[in-house]
Amino acid sequence: MLKIRNFCIIAHIDHGKSTMADRMLEITGTIEKRKMRDQVLDQMDLERERGITIKLQPVKMEYRGFELNLIDTPGHVDFTYEVSRSLAAVEGAVLLVDATQGIQAQTLANLYLALEQNLTIIPVINKIDLPAADIEKSRKEIMQLLGCKAEEIILASGKTGQGVKEVLQAVIDRVPAPVETRHGASLRAPLRALIFDSTYDEYRGVVAYVRIFDGRVEKGDKITLLATKAKSEALDVGIFKPEYKTTGKLETGEIGYIVTGFRDVSECRVGDTVALAKYGDETKSLKGYNEVKPMVFAGIFPREGNEFEELREAIAKLKLSDAALAYEPESSEALGFGFRCGFLGLLHLEIFQERLKREYSLNLIVTVPSVAYKVREKNGMELIIRSPQKLPDPSEMEKIEEPWVRLDIIAPKEYIGPILNLTQEKRGVYKNTEYIDETRVILHYEIPLAVILVDFYDKIKSASSGYASINYDFIGYRQADVVKMDILVAEEAVEALAMIVYSDEAFKRGKEVVATLKETLPKQMFVVKLQAAIGGKIIAAERISAMKKDVTAKLYGGDVTRKRKLLEKQKKGKKKMLAHGKGSVEIPSDVFVKLLKR
Repeated sequence: MLKIRNFCIIAHIDHGKSTMADRMLEITGTIEKRKMRDQVLDQMDLERERGITIKLQPVKMEYRGFELNLIDTPGHVDFTYEVSRSLAAVEGAVLLVDATQGIQAQTLANLYLALEQNLTIIPVINKIDLPAADIEKSRKEIMQLLGCKAEEIILASGKTGQGVKEVLQAVIDRVPAPVETRHGASLRAPLRALIFDSTYDEYRGVVAYVRIFDGRVEKGDKITLLATKAKSEALDVGIFKPEYKTTGKLETGEIGYIVTGFRDVSECRVGDTVALAKYGDETKSLKGYNEVKPMVFAGIFPREGNEFEELREAIAKLKLSDAALAYEPESSEALGFGFRCGFLGLLHLEIFQERLKREYSLNLIVTVPSVAYKVREKNGMELIIRSPQKLPDPSEMEKIEEPWVRLDIIAPKEYIGPILNLTQEKRGVYKNTEYIDETRVILHYEIPLAVILVDFYDKIKSASSGYASINYDFIGYRQADVVKMDILVAEEAVEALAMIVYSDEAFKRGKEVVATLKETLPKQMFVVKLQAAIGGKIIAAERISAMKKDVTAKLYGGDVTRKRKLLEKQKKGKKKMLAHGKGSVEIPSDVFVKLLKR
């Protein structure tokens, strides 16, 4: 039997996954104590700054004669796809539950993903050292959820290291080894390796993160990818410690990397199968991943038109390590050439935007995000509309449908009232209530995706004094009464500010947008009209008064009429500029962020 154990850590956001991984690395001696720091597997500065895991990260540890391959996973709902890819590469999962918070929404979501893959689950109650820890309550919740015995649940603290050795031993004892019968694997069989992640190296090309299911791969082997038919050579083969460490080969059951040498990032896709070139035609592909469906769409444009090529290359490279990202070229009269990008949620969009700025030094304009609408025209054609600008004329449309999601809210039962009020206000359809124990409930809803995009998470936290957690899954499209709202600045429509809104909320949204623009836009030398319009009808308006030059500064003495004449002349000039719509107004990038938060 192979002395290999492949596992990942799954949990709700901020339940201590990265800290637990730190202690494992420390106890197994994978990283020297002098090199240890917090969140050692979080490679990006952005992850350490925010205290969240964004990218999955594999690492190989050695403990008591066994090779333990750990994949640290994110906890936020926007990065669920990262978790699903990790689960396909392992045989077991450590389920962390925060002793102070108990089971949360993303705990359940990640657990169900693991159970779908038939993984062995090791339940662990973490943060038992905290004064607010309620171990018995958490233990009861886990027993009810998994149907396990109390003695199967391990008590641990990633911070102090208590119980971490027991977790590692449980991985050895309970997680099955990669067996030869799982995929008909054999060291003598032709190579089949699943690409579960990849990244781009400026000097070595695409580096594929792989799990070997059959056979072996060695440095120098001629390889092929079964989906894209791309062929290359394994320039280097190795493991994660957590940095790259060359071993020259990988065998059945192991997790590591292959430096493919591909320069075209589209040739090496996540979910593809790596095979030896000489057996490529007779090798059967491994089951890959379901194609992820982005839920939120926004336009990404370079502020400088000559940076379009740099933006295209940067997005292609980020796509390599972010399989949930979708993008296609888009052009705008006002903003020039850019891309319409699809994301799993607003945090995903925010992280993507920040990575483009930090890693590629790009100055961007990001349009107001929207969901994808399904439009049926009167001629019978169906369209998917990802941008307000693409919405057909109302006279040509038979109906518009919007995406709906299944929403689960876990909260203490005393907050049911405020949560019911909020979800009703947000057009949610109540389905049923499920009790986890005598104090906490799961409220099940169906709700339009558009209404939970922007501020729903903050409002649900406010309504529950910070105790509620949410998770959602796409369920389909339903008819919606929505219209396109244009925003005019100085009587010119700003494409980037156009949005699709509910008909009964159009006036309120229009007032909010023009009020935000009035607060945010700098004054010009002329009066700037701010208007929200539906079709040709203005539904809300504001004005930014003109910046005034002191035309009387040069006057010394003389009759007061001289001063009046100069002021009158200035007033007429301002009127003329307003009448001719003189001048264009540049929209600062922070305006889009403020509109988003509003």
